[in-house]
Amino acid sequence: MENFKLFLNSLTPVSDQEFENYSQYFKVRSLPKNSYFAVQGKICHEVAFIKKGTLRNYYLNEKSEEVTSCFCTQNNLTTSYKSFVSQQPSELSIQAIEDTELLVIDYRDLQNLYQKSSVWQNIGRIIAERQYMVMEQYASVLCNETAKEKYLRLLKEEPSILNKASVNDIASYLGVTRRTLSRIRKEITQ
Repeated sequence: MENFKLFLNSLTPVSDQEFENYSQYFKVRSLPKNSYFAVQGKICHEVAFIKKGTLRNYYLNEKSEEVTSCFCTQNNLTTSYKSFVSQQPSELSIQAIEDTELLVIDYRDLQNLYQKSSVWQNIGRIIAERQYMVMEQYASVLCNETAKEKYLRLLKEEPSILNKASVNDIASYLGVTRRTLSRIRKEITQ
């Protein structure tokens, strides 16, 4: 819980009392490698703080191929935000790529927290703002960076992903084939 508290305090000050009053809404969940936190076509009822582990978000394209849109790592939040907020079926799946430990809260409990606490309302607003910025940056990267530039960004910002994710997942995240990914890796190491 300490890392979760640090995460919240990085968003806005949360007193020890405020944290204690509402921490019981969060439940610990273990997610074994290859299991799912969210499934495309089903409503995502929870949001999770990643205590330990890594997950990948992906969707199926028009050819029914998996396209990885992001990797979610320790000390960050994850959910299918559109599904969670609208309580409509998810357009993506979230899968553990290694054994993962989460702190989860369901939709109703989070709404209850928002009603009871202005601190939690503020946390929700800040998280929504940050997720919007992440999505905007992701759209910019998709449009403006080459696969090699995206790979170098991944290498700089999340190097552990390269050891945890499969070659197929990394290639789909970069929007390239396995062969092109191999060529990019070879160019970088030369």
